[in-house]
Amino acid sequence: MNTSVIIKELQCKAVRSSGAGGQHVNKVSSKIELTFSVKTSKGLTNEEKLVLSQKMSSRLTKSGVLILRCSDSRSQYRNKELAIKRLLDILKSNLHVQKRRKPTKPSKRAVKKRLDNKQKNALKKANRKKPLL
Repeated sequence: MNTSVIIKELQCKAVRSSGAGGQHVNKVSSKIELTFSVKTSKGLTNEEKLVLSQKMSSRLTKSGVLILRCSDSRSQYRNKELAIKRLLDILKSNLHVQKRRKPTKPSKRAVKKRLDNKQKNALKKANRKKPLL
């Protein structure tokens, strides 16, 4: 994954934010709509494209485009930075391959200790019963 190439491929569009905010909201476009095409990206290898299209199938459009919207800040510039950071985080987390777990088993001593404890508890409870006459 080549982040500098990916950042150059991004398409940003400023949109008016929704919600309450008075007269200023009606004049300023501070919300950012970021679009990134996974299929046509030159910053990703073919294997990475395949993995991303499978893992992020619910987030991508039919044409393989990821759309992110950010209206957290009142600043258009800050919203653009946040959207780019989110996009890179999403891509990294979806491309991360988890280590394979090595199967292990308990040691003989641990098994013996557990069985001895079980036997000890069984005897303790058996000794609480009334003796048979």
